[in-house]
Amino acid sequence: MDVRARNHVTVTGRAGGPVVMLAHGFGCDQNMWRLVAPVLERDFQVVLFDHVGAGRSDLAAWSEDRYAWLDGYAHDVLEICRELDRGPVVFVGHSVSAMVGVLAAAREPGYFAGLMLLTPSPCYIDDPATGYRGGFSAEDIEELLHSLESNYLGWSATMAPVIMGNAERPELGQELANSFCRTDPEIARVFARATFLSDNRADLEAVTVPTLIAQCSDDAIAPPEVGAFVHARIKGSELVTLTATGHCPQLSAPEATTAAIASFAARTAR
Repeated sequence: MDVRARNHVTVTGRAGGPVVMLAHGFGCDQNMWRLVAPVLERDFQVVLFDHVGAGRSDLAAWSEDRYAWLDGYAHDVLEICRELDRGPVVFVGHSVSAMVGVLAAAREPGYFAGLMLLTPSPCYIDDPATGYRGGFSAEDIEELLHSLESNYLGWSATMAPVIMGNAERPELGQELANSFCRTDPEIARVFARATFLSDNRADLEAVTVPTLIAQCSDDAIAPPEVGAFVHARIKGSELVTLTATGHCPQLSAPEATTAAIASFAARTAR
């Protein structure tokens, strides 16, 4: 299979520069980086791609067997790295792609100069037995998934503004809703279950590459306790709080997000 076509891989920016790979979250595609990538391109090679099932990826490559769990997406990331063969990358994973990056880097760390986990969550469901706070009860997540599966367009219109935050800027929520609505509902159903039901807490300690956790000061999807948990579990990691509202700072606060990526990549790329 043509990996570049499968994931609609695009490479832009400074030829020969350090490589930054940007990975989008659930219901989105590489267009979510449109305010970030042009600035990074001045100093870095920027690799953009669409997860299979999103954007301009090859929909014929999608199967529930491969993508019912995040491991399928992690395998894709590693295959893209092998195909491009441009040396270790600084991988920037937004939302669910943060855990995709964790899985990929834990499996084959040689492909990664560093990980930037942007608004990550290793587990969205609270675990009272251990004191872990993911932000949602099991009942909350089941209700969310039921709503998505029964009326995906309605779910998209309702949830996008909540995820995006920034109520005073409704155009951002509308952009996210439009992105959700471009995704096939069946693919969205499977990816949503992989996203919201996965528990990757135990995988964090396997990460050995330099890691930056970037959370937002106000995020309805990934509360501050989640960022602190990830930071505590990844040895030697850094934690920063962006002055940003919502779960998609690459759109709501692109300057702060870009600056954090560029600073981390400059320190870790090789």
